[in-house]
Amino acid sequence: MKNYLTTFLKGMGMGAADVVPGVSGGTIAFITGIYDTLLESIRRVNPSIIGLWRREGFKAAFEHINGFFLIALFGGILTSILTLAKTISWLLETHPVPIWSFFFGLILVSVYHMMRQVEQRTLSRLVFMVLGVAFAYSITVLKPLQMDPTSINIFIAGAIAICAMILPGISGSFILLLIGMYTPVLGAVKSLQLDVMALFATGCLIGLLSFSHLLSWLLKRYRDFALVFLTGLMVGTLPKLWPWKETISWRANSKGEQVPLIQENLSPLNFESVTGQPAQLAIAIVLMLCAIALVLGLERIAERGEK
Repeated sequence: MKNYLTTFLKGMGMGAADVVPGVSGGTIAFITGIYDTLLESIRRVNPSIIGLWRREGFKAAFEHINGFFLIALFGGILTSILTLAKTISWLLETHPVPIWSFFFGLILVSVYHMMRQVEQRTLSRLVFMVLGVAFAYSITVLKPLQMDPTSINIFIAGAIAICAMILPGISGSFILLLIGMYTPVLGAVKSLQLDVMALFATGCLIGLLSFSHLLSWLLKRYRDFALVFLTGLMVGTLPKLWPWKETISWRANSKGEQVPLIQENLSPLNFESVTGQPAQLAIAIVLMLCAIALVLGLERIAERGEK
């Protein structure tokens, strides 16, 4: 029961990360030591489970897919999204520099955590890391699209976003932002629009079951190359998480509200003179250090759990 409570709390961490554009729940899964277990458990949910159910019963099939682990983890993710969506959205609007500083520190130390697990440091692995950086950075500079929140688009958005959500370094929320579906989906969560949430969840389920097989296979066969590419994804998203930004242009969201479209990174020293807002440098540094301490603490807890 203690292990499942811990898994539930890790799921809440993943859910909180998935709400924020630029931060991936997959990163939280990786630094808390449950990433491989998550992928393997999802991978086992396939048509062969029906045959096992018929031969050995429901209990054997449930244990085969690590059912209690999945229920605890996704229960935590769902609980976090439903309870923290409003809070995190409010914090990002009212205290952007401290919050982005925390997430910047989180991803920065996660890069260190990932690289520690790479067994060999070769030129070919460096090339894969550079490719990951280039791919992630190119995504962060893309101009957001404006997809209409139709039923099929919501379903497709779920399938695409969930693939990013389980990739460390690529944020499912940011992918939703790029395709213009972040506001409709988050709005549906805030207002508990069950039909929209069910459609999005169905897309997530289909995308998750198909993509997890590929990712699990890559980590088993080409673990080092997969890890350095995923690390590159994290490094490539760091400019997106930089706390001090100047908004160059704005766009109207589905509610007619003005939200940032194109932003440019500034140094903390120039931020106040350009934007007229306080740089909050001391608070930003403290929160970055808190994020680093949090990840290192989670890493130590995960190592103790393995022993």
